[in-house]
Amino acid sequence: MPETKHFSHTIKLSPGSSHAGQDFEGRLAYWSLGDVSKPTVLMPTCFAGKLETTTPFIYESDSAALPLSDYHVLVVGQLGGGESSSPSNQPAPFSGVEFPRVTYEDNIRLQYALCQSLGIEHLEAYIGFSMGGQQAYYMSVLYPDFVSHVVMLATSARTSWHNYNFLEGPKVALESAVDFEDGRYNKEPIRGLRAFGRVYSTWALSQAWYREQCWKVLGYDTLEQYLQNNWDKRSNDANDLLSMLWTWQNGNIAACFPEDKGDLPTALGRIKAKSLIMPSRTDCYFPPEDSEEEVKHIKNGNLAVIESIWGHLAGGGAGTAEDKKFINEQVSQLMK
Repeated sequence: MPETKHFSHTIKLSPGSSHAGQDFEGRLAYWSLGDVSKPTVLMPTCFAGKLETTTPFIYESDSAALPLSDYHVLVVGQLGGGESSSPSNQPAPFSGVEFPRVTYEDNIRLQYALCQSLGIEHLEAYIGFSMGGQQAYYMSVLYPDFVSHVVMLATSARTSWHNYNFLEGPKVALESAVDFEDGRYNKEPIRGLRAFGRVYSTWALSQAWYREQCWKVLGYDTLEQYLQNNWDKRSNDANDLLSMLWTWQNGNIAACFPEDKGDLPTALGRIKAKSLIMPSRTDCYFPPEDSEEEVKHIKNGNLAVIESIWGHLAGGGAGTAEDKKFINEQVSQLMK
């Protein structure tokens, strides 16, 4: 396992944060992989993701799109994810339920400061899946001259109202559990986390995935076995999950610049980087129809739909070998 390093930096929290304008000392956990003299690629974590699970199939072998023989890869934990500053690890006065609601903009400001501290003056690429992909949109508009290529996997530039409402389900299931104790629990709220996972699981995969009983591909005889082993047991703290969920629900690059007056096409027009937008055909969170509309307003944008029944998970490498091969091929093509 690579060494996990940490970077601390004080920022003023963004206007969309619960503590807008307040100084916040954020701490980012990150991996620095490969030769630092090579072109740098930054990959942020997704919802509930960890450094080790962040799209390694894109860099882990010489046959991958961005092998470590050719690139320096930075994998960075997002705020609230449990490795970087989060409710579960932040000291007072921002510990637990007192942790500020932070935005993607806060994440990107810290990531940019991290790059500066490492002497990285330019990113060859920024690649993100799901919440990581939303961060890619933010990096593209906040620092348009800092990054040459961006890849958005199963994500969107603005969280849709349908997506927002889907997230209300697992959130309320967790908050309503007797052992959640309004977020001031002294031990892991197992019942709340199980409820969260069960509600969330239906949305992560497609109807076709369930119809074809794809849990058997993963070695489980029954759906119940799959749910118990993959969704009942969460490695994330409950307040951390809610922190990330709030950031996700409030994702909207059109809010970054008041002069854009909330107009998404105007915000998308700020992107200068060559962009690859890769929705999954059967994603219930970020349907390809939304991506098709977004790419119309990105000057150097290209759309490549992942034809998979593995729903949202196909974009992060948890789908089939064919899904990962397709993503690598498209990323390789973008980087030429």
